[in-house]
Amino acid sequence: MQKLGVVDSWVVYEGEVMKGKHGTRKNPICCVRKHTNMLKLLGNPNPNVKAYVYNGGSDKRYAYAIEGSYAQRMCKVLDETRRVVAEIKRKEALREHVSFGIEIFHLVVHPGFDPAFAMALVLLLDQM
Repeated sequence: MQKLGVVDSWVVYEGEVMKGKHGTRKNPICCVRKHTNMLKLLGNPNPNVKAYVYNGGSDKRYAYAIEGSYAQRMCKVLDETRRVVAEIKRKEALREHVSFGIEIFHLVVHPGFDPAFAMALVLLLDQM
């Protein structure tokens, strides 16, 4: 992962290929841009968006939107058709008076979505 500039934007790479003295990066897997409050002021149609995920290095059309509150461990990753592909949920106790705290949560990955990619998004959300 690499954070870019003053804008809350990260580029995710699969890894690095070592060629020569300084190494060469592979093409990016995705770019993640944090939603800013300024968009809300400009009439953003969905103020619940935490971040947008773009395929590769492109920023023309997002592939996924992350909605909800990562701080509360309640958010969803939605594809461009608004289908939920992954979710972060707080772990709830089956018995009364048991608290797991905010750091214990479930990452639910729906069929067809890459679990490693879902975990990479969790790591990015933790940095936001």
